[in-house]
Amino acid sequence: MPSRQRYAGNGGRAEALKRRGVLPALAAIIVGDNLASKIYVRNKVKACCEVGLHSEVHELPTDIGEDMVLAHIRRLNHNPDIHGILVQLPLPPQLNRDKVLATVSADKDVDGLHVHNLGALVTGNALFPPCTPFGIQCLLDHMLIPIEGQNAVVVGRSTIVGKPMALMLLQKGATVTVCTSKTRDLATYTRLADILVVATGKPNLITAAMVKEGAVVIDVGINRAPDGRLVGDVDFDGVQESAGYITPVPGGVGPMTIAMLIANTVRAAERLTGEACRLTQGEDVAELA
Repeated sequence: MPSRQRYAGNGGRAEALKRRGVLPALAAIIVGDNLASKIYVRNKVKACCEVGLHSEVHELPTDIGEDMVLAHIRRLNHNPDIHGILVQLPLPPQLNRDKVLATVSADKDVDGLHVHNLGALVTGNALFPPCTPFGIQCLLDHMLIPIEGQNAVVVGRSTIVGKPMALMLLQKGATVTVCTSKTRDLATYTRLADILVVATGKPNLITAAMVKEGAVVIDVGINRAPDGRLVGDVDFDGVQESAGYITPVPGGVGPMTIAMLIANTVRAAERLTGEACRLTQGEDVAELA
Protein backbone atom coordinates (compact mmCIF):
# COMPACT_ATOMS: atom_id res chain seq x y z
CA MET A 1 0.00 0.00 0.00
CA PRO A 2 1.52 3.37 -0.95
CA SER A 3 2.49 5.33 2.14
CA ARG A 4 0.48 8.37 1.06
CA GLN A 5 -2.72 6.31 1.22
CA ARG A 6 -2.04 4.75 4.62
CA TYR A 7 -3.05 7.76 6.62
CA ALA A 8 -5.63 9.26 4.26
CA GLY A 9 -8.51 8.75 6.69
CA ASN A 10 -6.99 11.24 9.11
CA GLY A 11 -6.13 13.69 6.35
CA GLY A 12 -9.76 14.67 5.78
CA ARG A 13 -10.24 15.59 9.41
CA ALA A 14 -6.98 17.54 9.39
CA GLU A 15 -8.14 19.47 6.34
CA ALA A 16 -11.45 20.24 8.05
CA LEU A 17 -9.55 21.72 10.96
CA LYS A 18 -7.30 23.76 8.68
CA ARG A 19 -10.35 25.27 7.01
CA ARG A 20 -11.20 26.58 10.47
CA GLY A 21 -7.73 28.03 10.92
CA VAL A 22 -6.37 25.18 13.06
CA LEU A 23 -3.21 23.34 12.02
CA PRO A 24 -2.92 20.12 14.06
CA ALA A 25 0.60 19.96 15.47
CA LEU A 26 2.72 17.23 17.04
CA ALA A 27 5.90 17.81 19.05
CA ALA A 28 8.21 14.81 19.38
CA ILE A 29 10.90 14.80 22.08
CA ILE A 30 14.03 12.68 21.71
CA VAL A 31 16.55 12.53 24.53
CA GLY A 32 19.97 11.27 23.46
CA ASP A 33 21.40 9.76 20.29
CA ASN A 34 19.53 6.47 20.05
CA LEU A 35 19.59 5.72 16.32
CA ALA A 36 16.46 3.56 16.38
CA SER A 37 14.55 6.32 18.18
CA LYS A 38 15.59 8.84 15.56
CA ILE A 39 14.40 6.53 12.78
CA TYR A 40 11.06 5.97 14.50
CA VAL A 41 10.52 9.69 14.98
CA ARG A 42 11.57 10.45 11.41
CA ASN A 43 8.92 8.02 10.15
CA LYS A 44 6.28 9.60 12.38
CA VAL A 45 7.19 13.11 11.22
CA LYS A 46 7.07 11.99 7.59
CA ALA A 47 3.59 10.52 8.10
CA CYS A 48 2.40 13.75 9.71
CA CYS A 49 3.61 15.73 6.71
CA GLU A 50 1.77 13.38 4.33
CA VAL A 51 -1.60 14.29 5.85
CA GLY A 52 -0.87 17.97 6.34
CA LEU A 53 -0.06 18.05 10.05
CA HIS A 54 2.66 20.25 11.48
CA SER A 55 5.35 18.30 13.33
CA GLU A 56 8.54 19.31 15.05
CA VAL A 57 11.34 17.36 16.70
CA HIS A 58 12.91 18.51 19.97
CA GLU A 59 16.29 16.81 20.37
CA LEU A 60 17.72 17.00 23.90
CA PRO A 61 21.24 15.93 24.95
CA THR A 62 21.84 12.52 26.48
CA ASP A 63 23.17 13.92 29.76
CA ILE A 64 20.37 16.42 30.31
CA GLY A 65 18.99 16.69 33.83
CA GLU A 66 15.47 15.55 34.63
CA ASP A 67 14.34 19.02 35.76
CA MET A 68 15.24 20.46 32.37
CA VAL A 69 13.32 17.74 30.52
CA LEU A 70 10.24 18.31 32.68
CA ALA A 71 10.49 22.08 32.16
CA HIS A 72 10.68 21.55 28.39
CA ILE A 73 7.55 19.38 28.47
CA ARG A 74 5.69 21.96 30.56
CA ARG A 75 6.49 24.66 28.02
CA LEU A 76 4.97 22.48 25.30
CA ASN A 77 1.96 21.80 27.53
CA HIS A 78 1.29 25.53 27.65
CA ASN A 79 1.96 26.17 23.95
CA PRO A 80 -1.47 26.57 22.29
CA ASP A 81 -0.01 25.82 18.86
CA ILE A 82 1.03 22.30 19.93
CA HIS A 83 -1.80 19.79 20.26
CA GLY A 84 0.08 16.53 20.78
CA ILE A 85 3.29 15.66 22.63
CA LEU A 86 5.24 12.45 22.09
CA VAL A 87 8.17 11.43 24.29
CA GLN A 88 10.16 8.85 22.35
CA LEU A 89 11.25 5.87 24.45
CA PRO A 90 13.64 4.63 25.73
CA LEU A 91 15.02 7.42 27.89
CA PRO A 92 18.54 7.68 29.35
CA PRO A 93 18.91 6.01 32.78
CA GLN A 94 19.06 9.27 34.77
CA LEU A 95 15.47 10.06 33.77
CA ASN A 96 12.46 8.56 35.55
CA ARG A 97 10.27 7.36 32.70
CA ASP A 98 7.03 7.38 34.66
CA LYS A 99 7.66 10.90 35.95
CA VAL A 100 8.51 12.19 32.48
CA LEU A 101 5.40 10.64 30.89
CA ALA A 102 3.18 11.89 33.72
CA THR A 103 4.37 15.45 33.10
CA VAL A 104 2.87 15.46 29.61
CA SER A 105 -0.58 17.03 29.75
CA ALA A 106 -3.28 14.35 29.59
CA ASP A 107 -4.98 16.55 26.95
CA LYS A 108 -1.90 16.30 24.73
CA ASP A 109 -0.88 12.73 25.53
CA VAL A 110 -1.36 11.44 21.98
CA ASP A 111 0.85 8.41 22.66
CA GLY A 112 -1.71 7.30 25.26
CA LEU A 113 0.87 6.60 27.97
CA HIS A 114 -0.18 9.10 30.65
CA VAL A 115 -1.42 7.37 33.78
CA HIS A 116 -4.87 8.97 33.30
CA ASN A 117 -5.26 7.46 29.84
CA LEU A 118 -3.90 4.07 30.85
CA GLY A 119 -6.15 4.00 33.91
CA ALA A 120 -9.20 4.97 31.88
CA LEU A 121 -8.75 1.81 29.79
CA VAL A 122 -10.20 -0.13 32.73
CA THR A 123 -13.56 1.53 32.10
CA GLY A 124 -13.12 1.65 28.32
CA ASN A 125 -13.06 5.46 28.33
CA ALA A 126 -9.48 6.37 27.50
CA LEU A 127 -9.24 9.77 25.86
CA PHE A 128 -6.26 8.66 23.79
CA PRO A 129 -5.72 4.87 23.67
CA PRO A 130 -2.07 3.76 23.45
CA CYS A 131 -1.20 3.82 19.77
CA THR A 132 -0.02 0.26 19.18
CA PRO A 133 -2.93 -1.55 20.88
CA PHE A 134 -5.32 0.99 19.33
CA GLY A 135 -3.86 0.22 15.91
CA ILE A 136 -4.22 -3.52 16.47
CA GLN A 137 -7.85 -3.08 17.50
CA CYS A 138 -8.56 -1.01 14.38
CA LEU A 139 -6.81 -3.61 12.23
CA LEU A 140 -8.98 -6.39 13.69
CA ASP A 141 -12.09 -4.29 13.16
CA HIS A 142 -11.12 -3.46 9.57
CA MET A 143 -10.55 -7.12 8.75
CA LEU A 144 -13.91 -8.00 10.38
CA ILE A 145 -12.19 -10.35 12.82
CA PRO A 146 -14.71 -11.39 15.48
CA ILE A 147 -13.52 -10.60 19.01
CA GLU A 148 -16.52 -11.17 21.26
CA GLY A 149 -16.44 -14.65 22.74
CA GLN A 150 -13.03 -15.47 21.24
CA ASN A 151 -10.03 -16.75 23.19
CA ALA A 152 -7.38 -14.03 23.08
CA VAL A 153 -3.86 -14.57 24.38
CA VAL A 154 -1.49 -11.65 24.87
CA VAL A 155 2.15 -12.59 25.33
CA GLY A 156 3.86 -9.62 26.99
CA ARG A 157 2.84 -7.41 29.92
CA SER A 158 4.32 -4.01 29.12
CA THR A 159 2.35 -0.84 29.82
CA ILE A 160 2.91 0.19 26.20
CA VAL A 161 1.38 -2.88 24.52
CA GLY A 162 0.60 -5.95 26.62
CA LYS A 163 -1.52 -4.63 29.48
CA PRO A 164 -3.55 -2.09 27.46
CA MET A 165 -4.05 -4.64 24.67
CA ALA A 166 -5.49 -7.12 27.17
CA LEU A 167 -7.88 -4.50 28.55
CA MET A 168 -9.04 -3.45 25.07
CA LEU A 169 -9.72 -7.05 24.02
CA LEU A 170 -11.55 -7.65 27.29
CA GLN A 171 -13.67 -4.57 26.63
CA LYS A 172 -14.62 -6.09 23.26
CA GLY A 173 -15.87 -9.26 24.95
CA ALA A 174 -12.92 -11.61 24.45
CA THR A 175 -11.77 -14.12 27.04
CA VAL A 176 -8.25 -12.86 27.67
CA THR A 177 -5.16 -14.60 28.99
CA VAL A 178 -1.95 -12.65 29.62
CA CYS A 179 1.36 -14.52 29.45
CA THR A 180 5.00 -13.48 29.42
CA SER A 181 8.08 -14.85 27.71
CA LYS A 182 8.82 -16.67 31.00
CA THR A 183 5.42 -18.35 31.33
CA ARG A 184 5.85 -22.05 32.00
CA ASP A 185 4.51 -24.24 29.18
CA LEU A 186 3.74 -21.14 27.12
CA ALA A 187 2.55 -23.25 24.19
CA THR A 188 -0.26 -24.65 26.36
CA TYR A 189 -1.80 -21.18 26.36
CA THR A 190 -0.91 -19.97 22.88
CA ARG A 191 -2.40 -23.07 21.22
CA LEU A 192 -5.79 -22.11 22.67
CA ALA A 193 -5.73 -18.64 21.14
CA ASP A 194 -8.14 -17.59 18.42
CA ILE A 195 -6.36 -14.22 18.56
CA LEU A 196 -2.69 -14.21 19.55
CA VAL A 197 -0.85 -10.93 20.18
CA VAL A 198 2.88 -11.20 20.86
CA ALA A 199 4.98 -8.32 22.21
CA THR A 200 8.03 -9.57 24.11
CA GLY A 201 11.13 -8.50 22.20
CA LYS A 202 12.20 -12.15 21.94
CA PRO A 203 12.92 -13.05 18.29
CA ASN A 204 11.02 -16.04 16.94
CA LEU A 205 9.64 -16.92 20.38
CA ILE A 206 6.42 -18.26 18.85
CA THR A 207 6.80 -21.21 16.50
CA ALA A 208 4.30 -23.02 14.28
CA ALA A 209 3.79 -25.76 16.88
CA MET A 210 2.56 -23.12 19.36
CA VAL A 211 -0.22 -21.71 17.15
CA LYS A 212 -3.75 -22.98 16.62
CA GLU A 213 -4.84 -23.70 13.05
CA GLY A 214 -6.57 -20.63 11.62
CA ALA A 215 -5.59 -18.31 14.47
CA VAL A 216 -5.14 -14.57 14.00
CA VAL A 217 -1.52 -13.76 14.89
CA ILE A 218 -0.43 -10.18 15.59
CA ASP A 219 3.34 -9.79 15.88
CA VAL A 220 4.36 -6.57 17.63
CA GLY A 221 8.02 -7.50 18.10
CA ILE A 222 10.81 -5.97 16.08
CA ASN A 223 14.27 -7.43 16.56
CA ARG A 224 17.57 -7.32 14.70
CA ALA A 225 18.73 -10.80 13.65
CA PRO A 226 22.47 -11.68 13.55
CA ASP A 227 22.41 -11.31 9.75
CA GLY A 228 20.98 -7.79 10.05
CA ARG A 229 17.39 -8.62 9.08
CA LEU A 230 14.48 -7.30 11.08
CA VAL A 231 12.41 -10.13 12.53
CA GLY A 232 9.45 -10.32 14.85
CA ASP A 233 8.63 -12.34 17.96
CA VAL A 234 6.87 -14.88 15.74
CA ASP A 235 8.55 -17.29 13.31
CA PHE A 236 6.71 -15.83 10.33
CA ASP A 237 7.76 -18.42 7.74
CA GLY A 238 6.63 -21.31 9.90
CA VAL A 239 3.49 -19.82 11.42
CA GLN A 240 2.03 -18.38 8.21
CA GLU A 241 1.36 -21.89 6.95
CA SER A 242 -1.24 -22.52 9.65
CA ALA A 243 -2.40 -19.06 10.74
CA GLY A 244 -5.59 -17.61 9.34
CA TYR A 245 -4.08 -14.12 9.41
CA ILE A 246 -0.61 -12.94 10.41
CA THR A 247 1.08 -9.54 10.43
CA PRO A 248 4.57 -9.25 8.90
CA VAL A 249 7.63 -7.62 10.45
CA PRO A 250 8.40 -4.99 9.36
CA GLY A 251 5.36 -3.41 7.73
CA GLY A 252 2.57 -4.85 9.86
CA VAL A 253 1.80 -3.23 13.20
CA GLY A 254 4.26 -0.34 12.74
CA PRO A 255 2.24 1.63 10.15
CA MET A 256 -0.90 1.14 12.23
CA THR A 257 0.85 2.60 15.28
CA ILE A 258 1.79 5.70 13.30
CA ALA A 259 -1.72 6.02 11.88
CA MET A 260 -3.17 5.99 15.41
CA LEU A 261 -0.65 8.60 16.55
CA ILE A 262 -1.91 10.86 13.77
CA ALA A 263 -5.54 10.09 14.63
CA ASN A 264 -4.91 10.93 18.29
CA THR A 265 -3.15 14.18 17.34
CA VAL A 266 -6.04 15.25 15.13
CA ARG A 267 -8.50 14.39 17.88
CA ALA A 268 -6.43 16.37 20.39
CA ALA A 269 -6.54 19.39 18.06
CA GLU A 270 -10.30 18.99 17.71
CA ARG A 271 -10.75 18.86 21.48
CA LEU A 272 -8.33 21.64 22.40
CA THR A 273 -9.70 24.06 19.81
CA GLY A 274 -13.33 22.96 19.67
CA GLU A 275 -14.71 25.77 21.77
CA ALA A 276 -12.76 28.38 19.79
CA CYS A 277 -14.06 26.89 16.53
CA ARG A 278 -17.66 27.14 17.68
CA LEU A 279 -17.25 30.70 18.85
CA THR A 280 -15.59 31.90 15.66
CA GLN A 281 -17.15 29.69 13.00
CA GLY A 282 -20.53 28.79 14.51
CA GLU A 283 -20.04 25.10 13.76
CA ASP A 284 -19.93 22.14 16.09
CA VAL A 285 -16.53 20.47 16.04
CA ALA A 286 -18.32 17.11 16.46
CA GLU A 287 -19.07 17.31 12.73
CA LEU A 288 -15.38 16.65 12.11
CA ALA A 289 -15.44 13.23 13.76
